[in-house]
Amino acid sequence: MVFSSFIFLLVFLPLTLILYRLAPLKLKNAVLFAVSLVFYAWGEPIYVLIMLFSTVFDYCNGLALERLENKNKPKARTAVLVLSVAVNIGLLCFFKYTDFIIGTVNSIGGLNLRMFGIALPIGISFYTFQTLSYTIDVYRKQVKAQHNIINFGMYICMFPQLIAGPIVRYADIESRLDIANRPVNHDKEISGIIRFSIGLGKKVLLANQAGALWSEISAQSGNSAATAWLGAVAFALQIYFDFSGYSDMAIGLARIFGFEICENFNYPYMSRSVTEFWRRWHISLGTWFREYVYIPLGGNRKGLPRQIFNLFVVWSLTGLWHGAGWNFVLWGLYFFVLLVAEKLFLLKLLKKLPSAIGHIYTMFAVLFSWMIFANEDFDALGSYVASMFGANGAYGESFIFYLKSYLVILIAGVIFSTDYPERLFKKLFDSSAVKLAAGAALIALSVLMLVGDSYNPFLYFRF
Repeated sequence: MVFSSFIFLLVFLPLTLILYRLAPLKLKNAVLFAVSLVFYAWGEPIYVLIMLFSTVFDYCNGLALERLENKNKPKARTAVLVLSVAVNIGLLCFFKYTDFIIGTVNSIGGLNLRMFGIALPIGISFYTFQTLSYTIDVYRKQVKAQHNIINFGMYICMFPQLIAGPIVRYADIESRLDIANRPVNHDKEISGIIRFSIGLGKKVLLANQAGALWSEISAQSGNSAATAWLGAVAFALQIYFDFSGYSDMAIGLARIFGFEICENFNYPYMSRSVTEFWRRWHISLGTWFREYVYIPLGGNRKGLPRQIFNLFVVWSLTGLWHGAGWNFVLWGLYFFVLLVAEKLFLLKLLKKLPSAIGHIYTMFAVLFSWMIFANEDFDALGSYVASMFGANGAYGESFIFYLKSYLVILIAGVIFSTDYPERLFKKLFDSSAVKLAAGAALIALSVLMLVGDSYNPFLYFRF
């Protein structure tokens, strides 16, 4: 079930809000947990059992870590942590990377090993990282073990951010799991509705339309350089409005139920360096890797060579996290090289140049990276990159056709990928009533658009 579907907008969400509001105070968490399981089982009726296993497994691990701490058994606590990490990462690797590993072995060794054909459980990369953050933080004594399994299950399975993030650390919402700490707040509910409507508008009105342009261009062979770069712009807009739109909807829905979850995007396409871009893009993932991989490896505390190695590990894992394909590994290493170059000398140079130069460099680097990300087949990637650099000529009639057909969407996408519309709206319309009316208009327009639009994917579901 996706947020931009009729079944969610017209059936699941209204019923959930009614049930949650009518439920007695002590049962609200149970209701939210139950509807979240229904939400996930709607698309994954079997794989919901894996999520439930992870939930119960790490709930027990948290209790075991607490008891072993009380008994002063540090080695046993370490063993529990190792078991938790091994089982969670093992499940993730089995479902996400088994066929990728077999295919790689077949290619290198000339073998013909049979693929398992394992379907990827939706959201497994997200909820695995959430459960790991819990056990690691309990082990570090940064949070207390959760004794209420319903509350813990709600944290892992809460439908607003279950299948595509943001990745919510347990420490960030620990206090809010107690229903007494999140009383009904009408202002928060209105704010959540408005935030949801913004995300829905991003997804339906911008991401879907930009995605349609990318689908047309990427399906063509022999694109001119101008058309190929136009396709890169279209994909960049699609993936940004798709993922940030989902994050906005998740943040808005969570706010309606009394939770404040982390921001995931901060207008990344306004960045003036790749380093800044990754501070603004998928913030929760970057935070997770920093807290649980980069810093434990030594961060920048053990000299430059070790820091570069730590960055190499983080960005190799970041690439693999996004998908079981060598293009994702290449994508991660591409950013590793750029980030190391910026750390060594490039950032100092960019600071001396006009900010526009830094922005142009960053957008060129990011647009090129998205083509690595989007083309899982290396032959297709090679052909597309060759087109970008003029292998089929600089310009063709198709470029004018696509530009005329999608000009309004492209201009709107560029404008709304900056913070200028938000700043202008806040300056001109600071009334809650106006904001709510604008949100209602966005939802209505999005629903009308969905009536006649069959192109409605969520890119990050497959990660």
